[in-house]
Amino acid sequence: MKIDRRSFLALGLGAAAGTAFTPLPWKLTDDASIWTQNWRWLPLPEDGDVTYETTACTLCPGGCGIRVRKVKDRIVKIEGLPEHPVNQGGICALGISGTQILYGGSRVTSPMRRSGDRGKNEWTRITWDEALAEVKAQINALVDADKADTIACITGSDRGTVPLLFKRLLAVLGSPNFMTTATMEDSYRAVFRKMHGLKGPVDVRFDFENTGFVLSFGSGLIEGWGSPLRMIRAANVWKANKTPMIQVEQRLSNTAAFSGGLLAVNPGTEADLALGLCHAIISGNLHQAGSVSGFAEFANLLKQKYSVDTVATKTGLKATAIVDLARKFANPASRSVAVCGRGKGTTAGSMREFMAVHALNILAGRVNAPGGVFAVPAPDDIAWAGDTVMTSAISGKTRIDEAGTGAYTLADSLLNRIPSGIVEKGESSIGLLFVSEANPVYTLSGTKNVRKAFKKIPYIVSFATCLDDTTAYADLILPNHSYLERYQDVPVRAGLSKPLVNLTKPVSAPVYDTQNVGDTVISIAKSLEGSVAEAFPWENYEDCLAKTLGGRWETLKEKGFVEGEANPVALGNVILPSEMPDIPAISGDGNLPLILLPKDSMRLWGDAVADPPFALKIVPDTELKGTETVVEVSPKTAVAQGLEDGKEAVLTTTLKSVTVKVAVSDGIMDGVVAIPRGLGRSSAEKYLDDKGVNVCELMEPQEDKVSGFDAVIGTRASLKRA
Repeated sequence: MKIDRRSFLALGLGAAAGTAFTPLPWKLTDDASIWTQNWRWLPLPEDGDVTYETTACTLCPGGCGIRVRKVKDRIVKIEGLPEHPVNQGGICALGISGTQILYGGSRVTSPMRRSGDRGKNEWTRITWDEALAEVKAQINALVDADKADTIACITGSDRGTVPLLFKRLLAVLGSPNFMTTATMEDSYRAVFRKMHGLKGPVDVRFDFENTGFVLSFGSGLIEGWGSPLRMIRAANVWKANKTPMIQVEQRLSNTAAFSGGLLAVNPGTEADLALGLCHAIISGNLHQAGSVSGFAEFANLLKQKYSVDTVATKTGLKATAIVDLARKFANPASRSVAVCGRGKGTTAGSMREFMAVHALNILAGRVNAPGGVFAVPAPDDIAWAGDTVMTSAISGKTRIDEAGTGAYTLADSLLNRIPSGIVEKGESSIGLLFVSEANPVYTLSGTKNVRKAFKKIPYIVSFATCLDDTTAYADLILPNHSYLERYQDVPVRAGLSKPLVNLTKPVSAPVYDTQNVGDTVISIAKSLEGSVAEAFPWENYEDCLAKTLGGRWETLKEKGFVEGEANPVALGNVILPSEMPDIPAISGDGNLPLILLPKDSMRLWGDAVADPPFALKIVPDTELKGTETVVEVSPKTAVAQGLEDGKEAVLTTTLKSVTVKVAVSDGIMDGVVAIPRGLGRSSAEKYLDDKGVNVCELMEPQEDKVSGFDAVIGTRASLKRA
């Protein structure tokens, strides 16, 4: 496919992308351990026997198996587990740096009570007995005031025994307010509910290993989308099989460089392109869909609003390029799949875009088809006595985020709606908040508003392993073991082709006075006595795991993972929309001349877990120069705005102005500013703090009218010479 400058670039696999598929970056990271041993807090092991133990990595959603090398009792190296189905011996820069989380300076070393203002990271060390007594008192006070339904919990996942222990504690107290951070999986789940009429929990999986044509709408498939090591392996299969791949994106990312063609559409028009492709497929009688409700209405919608010519004007592409791409995608021999979920897929997105892209897969017959996208039942293998009774007790209660009710029936959790609700009311609807393996003060858009909201919540308990942006706003920290110090079952979503459950195992004795969060939740429940204690009949968390997992417990302890079979959900009749929601994907002041877009990379993580120093040291100076964020602009944009390569500039959105450095690049669209995601952390760790700016501080959230998720992909901005 030949794409001119107007449509951006057409590139095959180049040297820049090829580097990402070799062990070189990880070897460099490994070598870095030699000189980083000079850091004062990094332990130097004594001489002794070398042993290896296996466990699983939980630092990203990828679900990799790992093995640790130990000298005596010290972990000195983390490697990929060769027999693991996800990574097959591979490991990323974050995974190899896990020892720095175990031994690093941002660890919470004991229970802590806040001693200064929120956000100041001033703490007083207390005992576990004192800490648990405080939590008990806070819960009892709300129960006595008939406000137990204001107790809420935020976790990084809704899967596995630990999240379900939190959910059970809230349920038995009478609160429905169990919330999780939203990712692309939540948007995909909402799409299958809306367009296939599914009611229950469902997971969406991609058969990338068997696809024959990949059309990606802004997904950083090589930047760490879903499961990073799995995607790199899949990309190597595509390379070997010469599988065509087209990337729709505004800049030359690693994924774009790897692809066979880059289509740089105008920012925010990706859904329009998908709908234009749908129109070309239908008008060319190329569709393969079977029984479909609303087909005529959908076709009429496309004809009226999304004709190829109309979409060409909106997107900036040529009509002939759109028609050509539609023919290739719809060819039954192609075994095509279309995918979206921006960057690494760690955020939700616009239902308009997800629905439009899924409609492409429907029309091409790629749903529940080899090489395509599958809907499979979400795991329901954790069942405890009394679950039904507790679910019934809270089913009639309104959640504070309103998820699952009224206008938001497609969503299970809408954490993004909480901050604005609290700030607008001027008071918190949450009386007590638990936060575990999540960092919403960092990851939610509109950070200033999020901080305001968290300051108004009366009492916050963090179960963090390391200090982060959210723990700084807590009143109490009950520190969790590191993933290298604890047992925990970890079901993996991340779009894998088969269901997978990992087990983390304690390959290190606890370094500090911390406790497995599962044990902490059980201890809190037992201290409350009565019906709450009765709902937690286990002696401890390991007892809970063993009894819950049954026959799988011994297999998991021995092997480290259990892989299941992908049995697709029977979808029945497909429902195509007669209208597409009009949801702006770009927020902010329309008078600002530029569009600011986040960019993801394999070297920076913008989720709950921050880059350890090992990983931070391989961040290129095109993303972080000293302590300043580097933003990327085109030569034409630089000239128009009076900017110079390597010089400082002031980046302004409706929310904030920050000083950044400029990198002028031919690999980005005119009028776009790209900013790396994952910088600007606050962790009380000198190697991580004050490094760049958090892009979420600049991004004004935009609520999706259909799902309730944050739909924003970018925001209007200006960039002027400092």
